[in-house]
Amino acid sequence: MTQTLPLLIRAARVIDPASGFDQTADLLLVEGKIAAIGRPDAPSNARVIDADGLVAAPGLIDMHVHLREPGYEYKETISGGVAAAVAGGVTSVCPMANTKPVTDDPSVVGFVLDKARKAGLARVWPIGAITKGLEGKELTEMGLLLRAGCVAFSDDGRAVMDSAVMRRALDYARSFNALIIQHAEDANLACGCMNEGPVSTRLGLPGIPNVSEEILVDRDIRLAALTGARYHVAHISTTGAVEAVAAARAKGLPVSCEVAPHHFALNDEAVTGYVTNAKMAPPLRSERDRLAMREALARGIIEAIATDHAPHDLDSKRVEFCHAANGVVGLETLLPIALELVHDGVLTLSDCLAKMTCNPARLLNIPRGTLKVGEAADVVIFDPNQPWTIDARKLHGTARNTPFHGRPTRGKVHWTFVEGRSVFQG
Repeated sequence: MTQTLPLLIRAARVIDPASGFDQTADLLLVEGKIAAIGRPDAPSNARVIDADGLVAAPGLIDMHVHLREPGYEYKETISGGVAAAVAGGVTSVCPMANTKPVTDDPSVVGFVLDKARKAGLARVWPIGAITKGLEGKELTEMGLLLRAGCVAFSDDGRAVMDSAVMRRALDYARSFNALIIQHAEDANLACGCMNEGPVSTRLGLPGIPNVSEEILVDRDIRLAALTGARYHVAHISTTGAVEAVAAARAKGLPVSCEVAPHHFALNDEAVTGYVTNAKMAPPLRSERDRLAMREALARGIIEAIATDHAPHDLDSKRVEFCHAANGVVGLETLLPIALELVHDGVLTLSDCLAKMTCNPARLLNIPRGTLKVGEAADVVIFDPNQPWTIDARKLHGTARNTPFHGRPTRGKVHWTFVEGRSVFQG
């Protein structure tokens, strides 16, 4: 690690959801670690940042991204993805396995980590595939993938449809206390291109019913109960799926879920005009479902906010709606869209940050997401009230496929630090 001068962040509102700390204080970073919080004496050679009126928090963790490399570099590269991440205050990203080749072998994990090290920006924690080639048939060597650097397993982009395979995956993962992350869409039902409902009828587009998600969530929860494994629903989007997770958690089952910002900030009306940047999987749902996501966040049923950052080239989106690629970018808009929950009174600022810091760190067993003394100095400094309008043309990553272009927001990143190094200044 490159040696950096000590850094004193002065007079910030320091929020560490992991410890419950939330007060105006100084934060001292030394040799890539959190050295002190409060009113520490800084070394004479320390750089000083006046953060009066700003918030200093743990660097954000996005537990669900697609960095596209290897194999789809024309959509995004690892270096481009981590540049977008740090511009959004995200210091740790977890790329999914649907690359080419698939992240189902330690050699691919090594490639991803090497590219991330060379980029020198956000920390990358790979998600390994559940099944070889994402084919839903033969399990990967999870133990070897964990040893190579993976932190969880998912066939995201595809559901594990075979119940016997899913049971074996959960059994196998339990032996390592590893998290299984399911893309919960029944492929036999999710054969439309947007949410099934009045909007799809009006637009004349084939719809995807809520039950396509809920059927798999119900099945998987039963398998989690059978095996005792840790099970996580990716990008949850329906009222029924949230209710199933709530019931499972009430029974003490190790079941968790995440929600993407677009699923609590937008509904299927955003597709009107056949806007392909509003096309994703699972699709934008009804207003009732959107409000259910916000309520589940407030109740703590949804423990994490993750972007499902899915960059695409222009040609993949500039086609007829049903032929357009699924997915939107989200790393640079994660914080301001999440802060809408705070401005609207749904969550406190500390609770909102917990869903992007210590909660995903706990779910993935990674040593990040806290400002505890002695831990890695991954820090974001931001103004939670600074207004700005999202402009796709000014994003730092390669791709521009955001559904939030032109949306007025509040919450702007000023600095991002990874292990004490300044990696972004806005």
